[in-house]
Amino acid sequence: MTTHSEVSGRVSAPGRATTADDRLLAALLDGMEAALFAVDTAGRITHWNRKAERMLGWSREQAVGRAGLGGWAVREADAADVMDRLLAALRSPAEDGAGRPFQEFPLVRKDGGRILVRAKTTAVREPDGRPTGVYCAFGEAHAQLDLERNLALSEALLGECGSWATVLLDADLRTVAVNDAAAEALAVTPVDMLGEPLGEFFGAGLDELESGLEQALAGQPPAGPVELWLTLLDDGTHEDGFGEPSPGPSGDARRCLVSGFLRLGAPAGPEPAPLGVAWVFQDVTRARRQARGVARRRFRDEQLSRAARAAAECEDPLEAAVLHLHYALPGFADHALLDTVSPKAATLVRTAESPGAFGAASGARGVAVRYRQGHPALQALERGIAVRATGGVSRSSWAVEHRWPKDAEHALCVVLRSRGRSLGVLTFLRGASRRPFDRADAAYGEDVALRVAAAIDLHGPART
Repeated sequence: MTTHSEVSGRVSAPGRATTADDRLLAALLDGMEAALFAVDTAGRITHWNRKAERMLGWSREQAVGRAGLGGWAVREADAADVMDRLLAALRSPAEDGAGRPFQEFPLVRKDGGRILVRAKTTAVREPDGRPTGVYCAFGEAHAQLDLERNLALSEALLGECGSWATVLLDADLRTVAVNDAAAEALAVTPVDMLGEPLGEFFGAGLDELESGLEQALAGQPPAGPVELWLTLLDDGTHEDGFGEPSPGPSGDARRCLVSGFLRLGAPAGPEPAPLGVAWVFQDVTRARRQARGVARRRFRDEQLSRAARAAAECEDPLEAAVLHLHYALPGFADHALLDTVSPKAATLVRTAESPGAFGAASGARGVAVRYRQGHPALQALERGIAVRATGGVSRSSWAVEHRWPKDAEHALCVVLRSRGRSLGVLTFLRGASRRPFDRADAAYGEDVALRVAAAIDLHGPART
């Protein structure tokens, strides 16, 4: 086995010239990031690279040619065990790098200090399979463990079993890696996002996301987790009265992502340049929506209670009915129309509006409202159930055709029932910036209608 001294040209056999392969081997050994030494089959040191010099303090000249490690690089008490573990590679069958186990043993620095190293040993063999020595690549155990932990963390975050969604982006904020949890949360495949800017996938909330990523790249990430509401493109979502992201016409919803941002710096170099940023998040949309739903129900119950207390102080039952409309609107609808059945004819008469008058399209109070056949209010009256409606393609004329304010986009018509009779219809309207009424909204509208119907019945029941 050629010694490192022979390779470097310091000790050469007579008549033997240093070959290009020898010089290449010497350059490779000295350029390695790992410390390395080698022994022959008798345990004599044959190679000792510069990384080993820097780590242990023993120079190449002091190391190469020594018989074993005992008494200088290893304590005498440990020398036999360490050498036996090194030479065990000679007795093992040839195997690839993945099959070589790590070993840990203590080494002694030139200044007398001890250091625990983690090493991999490799047997060197002739073409016929005969072993000629052992190479040992090693590093400080704690540093190796830190590296392995970092690699394990990366694999856990990007692996299939990661519970945290992770997206890696380069310094230009283009996606370079997406784990399965992130792909599922964002309704994409990992391949779809590779190399693409985030603007290709997000609408509302993109500015806040990019701001957090840029802060992280600048070395000043947000101090704690950030709650971001992000809309995937083509979601078609709207806000309800509480500012809650809600399902749009497509049935999708914005995602609430509790996010953290980690700057990825290159470890090599005195001032590591950013390699990019890791966006780590969890989708908490369901939990946040449930919490907001509870808050919405609590608020609506309080509004119903407040309305009941205020109505109890009204001498005029019709005034009490209008109070119920006023208290029902906050966070629920933009307009409310109260139409009652005329006692003289089977027509609906505009009795009250909230807030104020809406213009000619809504009809004047005390005058019969000319609803066309099939109107949602008439359907609710005929069927005795709540009817929900949303503007179609020609939304600009939809509201006017229905005798509603022109800014109306979504409607909820609830029949007024008291003592087994239908007294009229209560209509709630929302504008284009609001989401359509859902079943929970219909249930709340029916609660309001029960109180309004009781007041209308007390004022003067209709004959139907």
